[in-house]
Amino acid sequence: MMRTRNWVLPLAAVMLLGCATPYEGPPNIVLILTDDQGYADAGVYGAAEFATPNIDRLASEGMRFTSFYSPNAACSPTRAAIMTGSYAPRVGIPHVLGPRSRRGLHADETTIAELLREQGYATIAVGKWHLGDHPEFLPTNQGFDSYFGIPYSNDMSPAPANNPREGANQWYPELPLIRDTMVIEREPDQRLLVQRYTDEVVEFIERHADRPFFAYLAHSFPHVPLWASARFEGTTDHGLYGDVIAEIDWSLGEILATLERLELDDRTLVAFTSDNGPWLVFGNHAGSAGPFREGKATTFEGGHRVPALFRWPGRIPAGAVTEVMATGMDFLPTIAGLASAQVPTDRVIDGHDIWPILSGETDAATPYSEFFYYRGGQLQAVRSGDWKLHVPHAYPTLEGGEPGHDGALGRYEQGQIGVALFDLATDPSETTDIAADYPGIVERLLALVDSARADIGDALTESVGSNARPPGMVDEPWSVQVEAGSR
Repeated sequence: MMRTRNWVLPLAAVMLLGCATPYEGPPNIVLILTDDQGYADAGVYGAAEFATPNIDRLASEGMRFTSFYSPNAACSPTRAAIMTGSYAPRVGIPHVLGPRSRRGLHADETTIAELLREQGYATIAVGKWHLGDHPEFLPTNQGFDSYFGIPYSNDMSPAPANNPREGANQWYPELPLIRDTMVIEREPDQRLLVQRYTDEVVEFIERHADRPFFAYLAHSFPHVPLWASARFEGTTDHGLYGDVIAEIDWSLGEILATLERLELDDRTLVAFTSDNGPWLVFGNHAGSAGPFREGKATTFEGGHRVPALFRWPGRIPAGAVTEVMATGMDFLPTIAGLASAQVPTDRVIDGHDIWPILSGETDAATPYSEFFYYRGGQLQAVRSGDWKLHVPHAYPTLEGGEPGHDGALGRYEQGQIGVALFDLATDPSETTDIAADYPGIVERLLALVDSARADIGDALTESVGSNARPPGMVDEPWSVQVEAGSR
C-alpha cells in the first residue's frame, strides 16, 4: 500500500507550529492549473535550465506529490473532471471541444464553484475555460460570479502566428477574450495574457479579503503557441518554453505576495497543477515528462503524471513529499469537505477527499483501489496499487516521427500496444511488459476494466456506461450566432 513519505521539519518550524494556533475556519481556495506543463517542468521536479522559485516555494512550505494524475491527457476532459469530481466520459466531455462545438458541461452538473458559492464564497474563473463557449456553458453559469479569459485553447485561432497546424485555422473564428459572457476583444495580444490574468486574480483577492473566496486561475500556457512578455522573453537558458514557465512562476509569486500583504496566508489553500503532460510533438516548445514514457494525448505515465503542490501554512506540513496516488478529481470532494459543503449524493463522484494525506496523517493511504486512464472516450489502461495494465490501443509517439522546432508542428507516428502489464514501483517508465509473468494480476485488472466499461463507458468497445451522464447541448454554436461585442 502506498503511504505518505516521512518528512522532517526544521526546529524553528516545529517551535512555531507548537506556539501558533492554526486557522480552523473554511479556507480561501486558490487553484492554479497550467496547460501542457510536464512533470519535470519545475525546479523541484527536476528542471535545470530555468528557475521556478515560487513553485519551489510551494513545495518547501507545503506538500509535493510525486504520483498525482491529471484525470485525462487532454484539455477539456481534464477540466470537466476537475470541476465535477468525475471522470470526463462520465459527464459527457470525453473529447477536446472546438470553437464551433454545440457541446459543453451540463447545467445539472455541480461544480466546485457552485458548492462554494452555496457556502458564501466569492468565486472567479480566470483564463482558459474549455468546457463550452456558448454563454450557457461559460463559468458565470457554472457557479462563478465572474469570468475573464479565453474560452478554449490559445491555438484555436485563424491567425497563422497563433496556429501552427496548417489548415485547421481556416475555419476558426477570431480568438475571443471574454468578460463574463461578453466578447471584449478579438485576437488579444497573447504576450500579455499571463500579466492580465494575474492582475484579475490579485484584484479579486483584494476585493474579497474580508470573506471566503475561490479563485480558479487556468493559464493558457505553456500550451502552444508560446508567448512571453518582453520582461521575460530571453531570460532563461531553455528558450521560449523556459521563459513562459518563468512568467507563470512570477504570476504565482504575485498571488502569494498578495496573500501575505493582506495577511491571508494562514487561511488560504493554494494548489498548483497541470492539465496533462507535455505536447512532445512541438519539440523545443514542449516540456518534459522527466522519467515517464510519452506525453500528452497518451495514457502512458508521461501523459497523466503531473506536478502537484498544495500549501496552507499551519494546516499542511511544510516540506512534505508524498508518493501517495491522488488525482485532479479529488479537488471537488476535498475542497467541499474543507468548506463544509455537501458533495452531491444523487450521482457517482469518482474523486475522493484527500485531506488525510494533505494534513499529514502518518498512515494516510491512497483512496483509490483503481484509477482508469481514458483518452477521448477510450478506456486504455488501469492502475491498481503499483500495477498498471494497458489494453490494446493505438497512441501517438515520436518514435519514428520527428519533433517540431520553434513553434512548428512536428510529426507523430502511430504506436500500438497490446495487453501489457507494468510494475510502476520498479518500472515507472513502462519499459518492460511483465504480463506473461503475472497472469493472475492481468486477469484481475481486466476485470476492473470490464467494470469501468459497464459503469463509465468505453468507445474502444462501444460500451455505454450505466452511470454516465449527458453533456449539455445547444442547437447552434455561439460563434455563429453573434459577432464580437454583441453579447
